[in-house]
Amino acid sequence: MPELPEVETIRKGLIKLVGGAVITDVAVFWDRMITPPFSTERFKTVLCGEQIHTIERRGKYLIFLLDHWAMISHLRMEGKYEVSESGEPIKKHTHVIFYLADGRQLRYLDVRKFGKFTLLPIEKRDDYEPFKKMGPEPTADFFKLSKFKKDLSRSHRAIKAVILDQNIVAGVGNIYADESLFQAKIHPLQYADTIGPVAAKRLHEAIIDVISRSVEAGGSTIRTYKNTLGEAGKFQVSLAVYGQTGQPCPNCGHPIEKIRVAQRGTHYCPHCQQMPRVRPKATDSTDIAYKGAR
Repeated sequence: MPELPEVETIRKGLIKLVGGAVITDVAVFWDRMITPPFSTERFKTVLCGEQIHTIERRGKYLIFLLDHWAMISHLRMEGKYEVSESGEPIKKHTHVIFYLADGRQLRYLDVRKFGKFTLLPIEKRDDYEPFKKMGPEPTADFFKLSKFKKDLSRSHRAIKAVILDQNIVAGVGNIYADESLFQAKIHPLQYADTIGPVAAKRLHEAIIDVISRSVEAGGSTIRTYKNTLGEAGKFQVSLAVYGQTGQPCPNCGHPIEKIRVAQRGTHYCPHCQQMPRVRPKATDSTDIAYKGAR
């Protein structure tokens, strides 16, 4: 967490709260969040006086468009933003504070300290290395079926690992991979290159649909996630398999099972998502765990 729908919801909330705001000062309490070649001091200096014109998103990255700079923010596992009034106590795990001209503060909090900030000249934001390798956004306009089919045919990895690969499609994380595979009736351990054109089309449509519905619902609240406006996402009430171990499948009633695929906890229905005859080996390079799969 957070995944694409949560990051998109955060983006929309931040635009409402700090769009047009001017940064007057910056405090950084954890230097490792500022990526080279910028030092913490230079990061703070160049941002002073910059206005936040808008905020874009690419995959799971937020892109703050300022006067001269694009500030790319990766929330990683547990990063989040809060807007506070001046004088409010600084919460534990607050690592960066952007002081705004109107007296408010945009605060970045991160329990695990994994989040990163990168500055690029605004005209070079598309040159950010992770963006060059990143796959298309999971929307009908960008995520093309023909390219997806080719990617699957070239990969001898478990399909769950493939759709988690940000070079194949941007922003699909663990929750929405499980939900998409369930909707498409594909076993998460099936090799990508054994998936036929009909099943590939079902999966392509499922990814677009699941992500779209989650964005509309404001993402999923798992553990402590809340958006920038302090609101919980609502998509978790629609989750069919993720986090539902032992619960009846909404389609057939068979208990949902949990295995590990690509080092991720993976939820699926062994009745609705049956493994084809050609089964992957536990020694495959994707480090899949077949034990308990059917």
